[in-house]
Amino acid sequence: MSRRQKPRTSNTKNNTLRIIAGKWRGRKVPFPDGEGLRPTSDRIRETLFNWLAPVINGANCLDLFSGSGALSLEALSRGAAQATLLDANNQATRQLQKNLTDLECSNAQVITTNSLKWLQEKQTGENRFDVVFLDPPFNQQLLAPTCELLEEKQLIAEESYIYIETEASLALQIPDNWRILREKKAGQVAYYLCARDATS
Repeated sequence: MSRRQKPRTSNTKNNTLRIIAGKWRGRKVPFPDGEGLRPTSDRIRETLFNWLAPVINGANCLDLFSGSGALSLEALSRGAAQATLLDANNQATRQLQKNLTDLECSNAQVITTNSLKWLQEKQTGENRFDVVFLDPPFNQQLLAPTCELLEEKQLIAEESYIYIETEASLALQIPDNWRILREKKAGQVAYYLCARDATS
């Protein structure tokens, strides 16, 4: 009589994502299964990094809800100078740190934290990021307060770029000095590339 296998639970499931281009092109890295952990699809990433191609090389990037790290890993692979990856999920950040070690990446910092709290505690103008990735968990009303704090704390450079990925049903609210340069929808997901103009 064969032994019954234990049912597979969500916190033990591993998934992989593929880095599309750059020095780690084709490399696959794992990420844990978890609520709200939904890596940006290959197709959307390809579109986004075509948009960012003129500015990603040498950029200082901030990934506020990094999850699987798909966006920052793609940016670093394509020549970003530095990336700061934040996520509240311990399992996700542990795997992110391991992935960066396996890729022999030394120009990225992973922080396990609540992103809004991290922003609130930053000194005004303490660091200026050139590219910001905002892909918060859906249906938690995190996007608008995050955008407000980025402006309030002056953490993004003049003429910087902000990528936003959100549920298609959400009415986008961004600061007055952010302009939508590109926008697309893919099923239930809407995504935007915004530029931040210098404040007067």
